[in-house]
Amino acid sequence: MSFRSSFLGVGTYLPERVVSNAALAERLDTSDAWIRERTGITQRHIAGPTETCTFMAVEAARQALARAGVSGESVDAVIVATATPDQAFPATAVRVQAAIGAGGFGFDLSAACSGFIYALSVADSMIRGGAARRVLVIGSEVYSRILNWEDRATCVLFGDGAGAVLLGAGPADGPGLLSTHLHSDGSFGDLLFVDGAVGLREASGCLQMNGREVFRHAVAKLAGAVDEALAANGLSYADVDWLVPHQANKRIIDAMGKKLGLAAERVVVTVDRHANTSAASIPLAFAEAVEDGRIRSGDLVLMEALGGGLTWGSALLRM
Repeated sequence: MSFRSSFLGVGTYLPERVVSNAALAERLDTSDAWIRERTGITQRHIAGPTETCTFMAVEAARQALARAGVSGESVDAVIVATATPDQAFPATAVRVQAAIGAGGFGFDLSAACSGFIYALSVADSMIRGGAARRVLVIGSEVYSRILNWEDRATCVLFGDGAGAVLLGAGPADGPGLLSTHLHSDGSFGDLLFVDGAVGLREASGCLQMNGREVFRHAVAKLAGAVDEALAANGLSYADVDWLVPHQANKRIIDAMGKKLGLAAERVVVTVDRHANTSAASIPLAFAEAVEDGRIRSGDLVLMEALGGGLTWGSALLRM
């Protein structure tokens, strides 16, 4: 029997502390106007000492389970997309697994800002192949821990948070995830990276980015992934009801919406309030639009992201 991955529930967590552009301008050579004009960001949530990657992932997972009306015991697998885990090991996912009382297995996946799309693809393969019937897919990030807060070019861009979706095995001809499309090109790895990990202790451990070059690659590569997803399903731009993009920069988001011919109100935007939450940005935006009633049953939703690696990809789903 064949299956399709259906969306059963969504959940989110955002740290309590909100930091405005004006607050950053008090100690950096920047301004609210400079940040808004270049990125669209007005504020971001910054995690406190107890708001760890695991803590936020657990909170988002519990909310997704509650909204789906199921218990953690019914979950077969937990996949957490993160570049900022609390520990080198065990994986954040197994901490979540224990907290919600799930069985089966769990693991982390690292693909930077594309992590949620990558994790969706892995979960979908498991469900289609019969390896799991219910999979929690979570993006959880605490980028505030890896930023150089003296570097105005990067520290103003990011925020913290977590988003989760619960996928379940549904009929192959029913609603759910139609396809996912993944890409990477390691020759561009030095455009966006964090130099430092357990295996390289002498490095700074702070995010470094060539923003101009990342922007240049983003629109072209994302456009290709979008075209690929639609072509694979025999669909056109006109069929898309909603674009839920990675929330990195309002200019990139606007460019993708324009390419699809979508009215601004059909593009889900949270970058203004959340900033770039990396692997958490798409599930946070998706959950918001589902919960406030914008995205409804039957809608065709397109997701896309690009991140360090470079990694990029798209996902197409029918609600």
